[in-house]
Amino acid sequence: MQIDLELYRRSVRIAADPPLYLSVIDIHPDQPQRTIVFLHGFGGRARQWVYQLQNFSASSRVIAIDQRGHGHSSKPGGKYTMSVLVTDLLAVLDTFGINEKIVLAGHSFGGAIATDFTARYPERVERLILIATPGEYRLNPVYRNLLRLPATTLQALTPFTRSWLGAPPPILKAWHEDALITWNSWQRYGEVNVPTLVIRGYQDQVFKRPLYEEVARTIPNSEEIDVGASGHMVMLERRDAVNRAISRFLETSNRSWREDEGQEQEQRQNDLNHERPWLPYYAAGTPQTVAIPRVPLPSLLDSAARRYPGRIAVHFEGRRITYRRLEREVNRFANALLGLGLNKGERVMLLLPNLPQMVIAFYGTLKAGGVGVFTLPTTEVSELIRQVNDSGATVLVTLTQFDELIQRLKQQLDERGSSPLKHIIFTHVSDYLPLYKRLAFGLSPRRRLLHLLDIPMDASMHVLSQLLRSASQEIPEVQVASTDMACIIYTGGTTDTPKGVMLSHTNLVANTLQTRHWFAMAEEGVERFLCVLPFSHSYGLTTALNVPLSLGATLIVKAQFEITDILKTIRRQRPTIFPGVPQMYVAIKDAPGVRKFGIDSIKACISGSAPLPVEVQEAFEKLTHGHLVEGYGLTEASPVTHANPLNGLRKVGSIGIPLPNTDARIMDLKTSRRRVPTGQIGELAVRGPQVMVGYWQQPDETERALSLDGWLLTGDIAQMDSDGYFRIIARKADMWYPSRQRDKPAFPRDIEEVLYEIPQVKEAAVIAIANQPIAFVISGKDRPSSESVIGYCKRRLPPELVPRLVIFLDEFPRTFIGKVLRRELARRIELSSQTTFHFK
Repeated sequence: MQIDLELYRRSVRIAADPPLYLSVIDIHPDQPQRTIVFLHGFGGRARQWVYQLQNFSASSRVIAIDQRGHGHSSKPGGKYTMSVLVTDLLAVLDTFGINEKIVLAGHSFGGAIATDFTARYPERVERLILIATPGEYRLNPVYRNLLRLPATTLQALTPFTRSWLGAPPPILKAWHEDALITWNSWQRYGEVNVPTLVIRGYQDQVFKRPLYEEVARTIPNSEEIDVGASGHMVMLERRDAVNRAISRFLETSNRSWREDEGQEQEQRQNDLNHERPWLPYYAAGTPQTVAIPRVPLPSLLDSAARRYPGRIAVHFEGRRITYRRLEREVNRFANALLGLGLNKGERVMLLLPNLPQMVIAFYGTLKAGGVGVFTLPTTEVSELIRQVNDSGATVLVTLTQFDELIQRLKQQLDERGSSPLKHIIFTHVSDYLPLYKRLAFGLSPRRRLLHLLDIPMDASMHVLSQLLRSASQEIPEVQVASTDMACIIYTGGTTDTPKGVMLSHTNLVANTLQTRHWFAMAEEGVERFLCVLPFSHSYGLTTALNVPLSLGATLIVKAQFEITDILKTIRRQRPTIFPGVPQMYVAIKDAPGVRKFGIDSIKACISGSAPLPVEVQEAFEKLTHGHLVEGYGLTEASPVTHANPLNGLRKVGSIGIPLPNTDARIMDLKTSRRRVPTGQIGELAVRGPQVMVGYWQQPDETERALSLDGWLLTGDIAQMDSDGYFRIIARKADMWYPSRQRDKPAFPRDIEEVLYEIPQVKEAAVIAIANQPIAFVISGKDRPSSESVIGYCKRRLPPELVPRLVIFLDEFPRTFIGKVLRRELARRIELSSQTTFHFK
């Protein structure tokens, strides 16, 4: 999968007075095997190593430097001697804290710098790779004569050389005079005492052939590879051949020159596989670790806009918004917030369904240095008031159709006399519809009345479209760090009062790239995501918003899941990737005449929020010929931590294996501190860069959930098999002990699986009150009696697990994405004093 190198670019200060900086691309995966540093040559730049950085970053830390005067680095006056250039390299290594030996690769005069560094600091270099590196740097007479021109004259040529030179001509003049013609290459080559690989191209005519051929003969303990049909830019023209040569060199070096080190690396890999037994089951193309760039989340959007400015970013009910336009709208919203007085770190609550406005408001909030607070459109007023006060949100963005809700919210907050809200921004659902649909919307009296803003406006209220028109589209001048908080997402509250989960930019960027790499077959700038999962939920935020934006994909945005509309959208828009929940796949699978809607365009789906029945998986894959796999996550982990491989071993009933950079283990149920053996049941704990910062203003809850070394206790009971595949048993909060000895816990699943054996039972959910199981059932037309259900359970279950009560419901109370609200079921029991078994 392609990597946008600019996401990994860092600035390294090499001098304070005057301040001088080197621009460095640093891709640092988790637990790298080695560090490889790439040095470009005279007139080059760091990006010329794009193919090598892409290839070797899966297992190694790779660093490419824009050397002094080149690319994005500072271009100071003064000397550009070899000593200065070597000192610059040393400063980069020291700044990054790289004390272990490195593999040093240089192209052309970059090879000379690499050689000089190796001769001076042999204790810091493990291996040396020289590509198209001659023994002397005698430039073509035409270029030599040009470089004799005065610097002022050369400066006038700079605009004409930017597209093909990595440095302006005056800088090249200084390099030539201070370093190229003065460096004693043959002496330095003889001083190299590390294993060295010399790569050259047969058709390289920049320098005379003997100047290349003598290099390998001069360096002791070196080997040479001529990759054949290539000119001077060998690593670009014959990238695959160069990568293969480097790979073989690194592999054979372990055996021939450093046997003990090779054994040490092999042992380290074995230890890693022991800790992560799932690694051998990763699909082809999915790396064991992913390098997480130290950038804020909006950098992913900026990257897509830079690479695919004209591609459609958002498709909403016929309206098409390009990446260029989306980036500008995001900038406008950010500047509008700053104009309203938003300070860095202040919270902006987003009460919106899936609309283009949600994308613009969230990314704009982040660009302004704010923190997005997500709440669901179905949130009750009392809970909404609690969340506004709890988060301290100063701005609320919502729809005009929610005006009565907002008026009630505002009145109750004003009555309390301590409302943090300073501004409310309204947007209309039709603002980003195509013109013809906006006109039709306005001609419909019912729709117009429903979405009309029907409350008096005051100074604290604003209209989004007006704010955007008057705001600048330039990038806001706010410094946002990757460690800053990006959002607060309130948990679903299926078993407890919702808590605010704090996620940083690093958390969201990490989970975006982890999930993106799980879709190894996804193509940059090509895919089309069906985005019906709510962006306000962590699952939808990552899989349906951030991941497609990171790929430069088109987001086919849907405000709600309505099966007929969804099928028509699939037929028109031909989505290729569809993240969803089991209920969605069931509805599509069971829709009459589903094949005529062309759902075979869908090639990959990841299902979350609830167990995925194998019958649904098999039927859906048969219809689409794509891959549907079950995954797992929780808001506290941004949220995705596990998934079954899209192409590889999938285990029915399991949530799969941990994503790259993610550790998982099973802890004992009593203390949650001791790791249990493989196969035993316990509490699932996870660790990785996607794990939350903590709970908002709840340090005690944070301490209970997060250990000092980063392990998150999920609250889910699970077990892991010998291959590293995990299976969820139940929520720990749903567990109970049917006996007084408290040595053998019971779980809802123990009873639910038996209930599903009854043909008339469509859905079942079990809770325990006072350690007594209560069963809730949704049945078909032929409803069984509660006595018959209990009688069947008596035949299939031990006495302590037989439900004491069976309650029939027409539907279960659910979260916005379909999870059963078990706490609501318990509340119905507590509130009911009736003896009837039927509840509406």
